[in-house]
Amino acid sequence: MSQRNRSHTRLATLIVALGVLLLPGILSAQRAELEKIIKRRVLANGLEVIVVENHGVPLATVEVNVKNGSFTQTPEFAGLAHMYEHMFFRSNSKYPDPEAFVGHAGDLGAVFNGTTSEERVNYYLTVSADSVGAAVRFLAAALKAPMFRQDELERERQVVIGEYDRNESSPFFQLTREMDKLLYPDNFSRKNIIGDRQVILSTSPEKMRIIQRKYYVPNNSVLIVSGDVNPGSVFAIAERELGNWAKGTDPFVNDPVPAIPALTKNQGVIVESGVGAVTVFVQWQGPSVGKDAKSTYAADVFSDVLNDPGSKFQQRLVDSGLWQAVGVNYYTLNQVGPITISGQTSPDNLRRARAALEAEIHKFDDPGYFDNDELEAVKAHRAVTSAFDRERASGFAHTLGFWWSVASLEYYMGYVDNMARQTIDNLHAYASKYIVGKPRITGVLVAPEVRRQLGLTTDELTRGGAD
Repeated sequence: MSQRNRSHTRLATLIVALGVLLLPGILSAQRAELEKIIKRRVLANGLEVIVVENHGVPLATVEVNVKNGSFTQTPEFAGLAHMYEHMFFRSNSKYPDPEAFVGHAGDLGAVFNGTTSEERVNYYLTVSADSVGAAVRFLAAALKAPMFRQDELERERQVVIGEYDRNESSPFFQLTREMDKLLYPDNFSRKNIIGDRQVILSTSPEKMRIIQRKYYVPNNSVLIVSGDVNPGSVFAIAERELGNWAKGTDPFVNDPVPAIPALTKNQGVIVESGVGAVTVFVQWQGPSVGKDAKSTYAADVFSDVLNDPGSKFQQRLVDSGLWQAVGVNYYTLNQVGPITISGQTSPDNLRRARAALEAEIHKFDDPGYFDNDELEAVKAHRAVTSAFDRERASGFAHTLGFWWSVASLEYYMGYVDNMARQTIDNLHAYASKYIVGKPRITGVLVAPEVRRQLGLTTDELTRGGAD
């Protein structure tokens, strides 16, 4: 190990040790601080309003999150939640002329954008603190009365197809897309954010209106204002600008999202491309936060322990030279979040690297695989990073919007506390329930000539998982 690496390791060890020492105080301080800075109210039409005070700089982020996204999509609507996001910043009854809506955002000096993911669509503006009312009014116009002009739809359609083309040009996108088709059998459209090319090319204003009427209702949305603001003033603005937004039918009562069926067998995917290293993905269906919240906390601690550079997992796989890098991740979602182990290795090491990884996976629920020092270190690190997260008002608004959409605000408020309660037994239970011996999808991205040289087949990839 170089002197620089030794110094870095000593510093990291000192920070972790300090975090462990201060963990009880950090935990109690975080919950108390969140309760002090986060205020919430629900309007009569069902719109939840969340306000976060942060007077560090004279700016505020105004954000709306809608429980929409790919999880609501049947195959006929694949990609249209994302298409709707592109149409949001276009003509509405208040700003009917093309570019007028975007022009007004410029007049406000706003930094604005929107994003679409599996279980939420969000729209936000960051403005000067004295422009919060104008920003809420701006979003209200788009929420309540979009026009969906055909000419604008045609232009945005081409923008979305351009994104689609860029994604398709990436071999990593091809690999993850093919894996998702197997990981979520008969439900790929509910994970397919970018969507289906033909659906995008053939969509109509009426399909946009169907999405609007069903999902863009106040009782399926949240307004978050974070920054140099006063909660009372924000609640008054929200009532004035959005209190008359007509309440809709709960979109999930009469038309619940179908459950994603469990995997029944191992499957393999091989994507060939002109790459040097070999990329391997192994994925399982993980917990749904709405059905098994306690496992989601264990999942995060589990991943953090294995990703720590000093873990036995990293030492045996990466420090040994078998893998160039290996990462473990659980993506928290309400509709079955994936568990992923991904890594890169050389063609010569592929089979030995996979065998070593399989050996580790089979030991995940063994007594002694984890120790308490590892757990306490990563829990302290999570507590510290969570505290830092709320210091940036715009980023914190996005964080709250995500958790409100996929779980609840209360889930986020209790996150650090529940992480701190995780034990080795919780990690073993999580691994036993979702990983060890459970059906999985294994994908490999490899150069065509390397695949031929190795004689690699999808049948080979299916071995080593569920019996």
